[in-house]
Amino acid sequence: MTPQDRGHMPDNTQTESRKLLSRLQTTLAEAGAGQERLDKIVRLIADSMGTEVCSIYLMRGDDTLELCATEGLAPEAVHVTRMRLGEGLVGKVAAKSRAINTANAPAERGFRYMPETGEERFSSFLGVPIQRLGERLGVLVVQSKDARVYSDDEIYALEVVAMVLAEMAELGAFVGEGPALSARHISQVMLRGVCAQEGAAMGHVYLHEPRVVVTNPVSDDPDAELVRLRDAVEQLRISVDQMLTHVPGNGGEQVDVLEAYRMFANSRGWMRRMEEDIARGLSAEAAVEKEQSAARARMETVPDAYLRERLQDLDDLSNKLLRLLTGQGADTGADMPDNPVLVARNIGPGELLEYGRALRAVVLEEGSVGSHAAIVARALAIPLVINAKRITVEALNGDAILVDGDQGIVHLRPEDAVASAFRDKVAMQAAAQERYASIRDKPAVTLCGTAISLNMNAGLMADLPSLPSSGADGVGLFRTELQFLTRARVPRRGELAALYARVMDAAGGKTVVFRTLDIGSDKVLPYMKRTEEPNPALGWRAIRVGLDKPGVMRMQLQALIRAANGRPLSVMFPFIAQFEEFTQARNHLLREMEKEAALGHTLPERLDIGAMLETPSLAFAPRQFFELADFISIGGNDLKQFFFAADRENERVRRRYDTLNVSFLTFLEQIVQRCDSTGTPLSFCGEDAGRPIEALCFAAMGLRSLSMRPASIGPVKSLLRRVDLGEVRSIINDARSSGAQSVRPAVIEWLRTQG
Repeated sequence: MTPQDRGHMPDNTQTESRKLLSRLQTTLAEAGAGQERLDKIVRLIADSMGTEVCSIYLMRGDDTLELCATEGLAPEAVHVTRMRLGEGLVGKVAAKSRAINTANAPAERGFRYMPETGEERFSSFLGVPIQRLGERLGVLVVQSKDARVYSDDEIYALEVVAMVLAEMAELGAFVGEGPALSARHISQVMLRGVCAQEGAAMGHVYLHEPRVVVTNPVSDDPDAELVRLRDAVEQLRISVDQMLTHVPGNGGEQVDVLEAYRMFANSRGWMRRMEEDIARGLSAEAAVEKEQSAARARMETVPDAYLRERLQDLDDLSNKLLRLLTGQGADTGADMPDNPVLVARNIGPGELLEYGRALRAVVLEEGSVGSHAAIVARALAIPLVINAKRITVEALNGDAILVDGDQGIVHLRPEDAVASAFRDKVAMQAAAQERYASIRDKPAVTLCGTAISLNMNAGLMADLPSLPSSGADGVGLFRTELQFLTRARVPRRGELAALYARVMDAAGGKTVVFRTLDIGSDKVLPYMKRTEEPNPALGWRAIRVGLDKPGVMRMQLQALIRAANGRPLSVMFPFIAQFEEFTQARNHLLREMEKEAALGHTLPERLDIGAMLETPSLAFAPRQFFELADFISIGGNDLKQFFFAADRENERVRRRYDTLNVSFLTFLEQIVQRCDSTGTPLSFCGEDAGRPIEALCFAAMGLRSLSMRPASIGPVKSLLRRVDLGEVRSIINDARSSGAQSVRPAVIEWLRTQG
C-alpha cells in the first residue's frame, strides 16, 4: 500500500489507530515519574499491536542510544544496553531516520546481538525513529517470535505513536531518574561552531523564530481538526498570493521562491497526507509537524542542491502553517530580553539589519563565513558564531548565553564557574579597549620610526561613527553591495548618490575608498536570478558581472561622482584578474566623468582609481598595470584561498593553511616590491589585517597601509608602536632560512622575550 492510498483506508482501521492514541494520551496524562510512564507505554503498545516486545531507546548525547524501557526483553538490560548511532538495527534506524521492517532480524546485515537483552528469541523486528523536526530523540521498536513482516498499517501506526512520544518528550513527560531521562533545557550546554566575527558577549537568548510547541498532539475529534487544518491552509494560500502581488519590479528570485511556496501550499499530496494523519488520531498541529519532520529527514539525504532548496521551502511553509494553527510567534519582537543574543537557524541580511545594534551577538545553526549575515554582523561589529549545530533545539527564549566569537564556542545556561571565567575575559577585553583608547589619537609609528596607516572597513552608515572613536586614518574599504543585498529591488541612482554623500560627510574629510558592487559567489542579490555554477567563488562575480552587465555599474559610478560633488573620490574595482579588466573598468569610469562634465555636474577635485588584488594572476600582470593603477589593495580573504587552493567556506581546509606561511609571505613581499618599483600605493585589506601578529608581519614585509574592522585598530596600533620592524624582519628571515613552514612560532617566541 502506498502512502497515497492510506487516506482511503476503512474507517474501522482508522478507529483502531485513534484508540491506540487515545489510550496513549490517557497514560501520559496519569501522574507518575518519567520511567513509570515509559514502562506503561511499552506495555500498552505491545498489547495494542499484539507483539511480545516493545522497547524505547532514547538518545544519550549525540551518538549513543540507551534502552530506557522495555516490555518483553530482560528488564535488567534497561539503562544498561547502549549502542552507537548506526550500530545494530536500532542504531541504523536512528542514523538513517527510516523504519526497518524485517521477518528475520538476525539475518539482516548489521544486526548486533545484545546477550543481556535476551532478544535472540524474537525473529521479527520493526523499528521507527522517534524524531522531532529532524532532531534524533530515539527509536521505538516492536518484536515478535513469529517470522512476520509488519503491514503498512502497523508501520504507520507505530510512526504516529513515535511522533506523539517525540512531542511529549519535548514537553518533559518523561523526566525522572536516569541520565537519559533528565529534563531538557535546564542543564548547561556547550556548543562548538565556527567564528565568523570575533568578540565576546554575555546576554540572553532571543530566538528569531521561536519553536512552535505542540501541546495537543492527540485529538478525539478528527472532523474538527480537519476544519482547523483546512482553514489554516486557506489562510496560508491567501498570504502567499498576497506576497506575490506585492513583489516589486520583475521580482527575480523572490518570485521563484514564492512560486515554490505557492506550489507546496496548493499541493494535494501534502494536504492528503496531513488529512490522513488527522484521521489516524493526530491533531492538526501534530499532522503538520509529522510531515515537516519527514521533509527534514529527506533533506539530509538529497544530494541535489535544487531539491534541498525546495524541501527547505516546504519546511519554511510548515513553520508558517504551525504558527497560524497555534498563534505562537506572531509577535516575536514583544519579549526581547535584556542584552539579547539572536539565535536562528539562518537569517537574511535585511532581517539582521532590522535588529541592528540592539543585539549583543548572533548565533546561527547554519551560515558561512562569507554569508550576507556575516557581512552585516561585521558591519555592526557584533560577535557571530555560525554552524552551531542544535542551537535552535537546545535554546529557549530568555536562556542565559555566553558567546565566545574568538573561539567559536557558545555556552547555554552556563554554570557559575564558567560564567565567572567568561566575565573575567570580557572585563579584560574592556580594560584592553580602555588602554587602546588612550592611544586613539596617536599615530601608528613603530620604534624604528616607520609610519603605518591603519584604516577601517565599512559597509553601512552605522559603521561611520566608529571612524573617530577607533582612531582609524580613513575608510580603506567601503563595501557598496550591502545597500543592494538588503533591498527587495535595485536602489535608484539618486538614493545611492545621497547615501554615498552622507558617507563622505560622516568621514569628515578622511579618505573613503568605495569598492564597486561585489556580487556573485556567495553574495546573490534578492532580485537577481541565481546562476548555478559548479564553483561560484571562481565563477561569474564582481567585476565580471559589472563588465558583462554594465548598466548597474554605470549607474553606481554616476552616483559616486555626484556624491563627491567636488570632493576627492577614490574608487576601487573588485576581483580584477588581468590587466584588460582593469583598463575596461577604468574606461567606464572615465567615460562617466566625461558625461557628467557635459551635463554640467561638478566633478571630483581628484579621482583615484584602484584595483583589488585578489587573484595570484594579477600579481604577475604587466608593469603597465602597476603604473596605471592609482592604488592597489590586496584582498587577503580571497587571495589566501586561491593561493592555497583552500575554500574559505570549507571548515576541513580553511584553517589548514597559515597566513604566516613562508610561501604566502614571500608572495606578498613580491607584490610589495612590484608596487615599490612603480611607486604604487599598496594596502592589505581583510580579516588578517586586524590580527596583531599578522599585521606586524605584513608591516615587516613592507606593507604600509592596513584596513580592518574598527575594533581591531586599537590592538594592532598598540603592538606596532612597541616594536622595531627591522628586528621583526630579521626574525622572519631567520625562520625562512631555517626551512620553517610558518614564521608564526618564531615571531610569537620573540614577542614573548620582548615582554
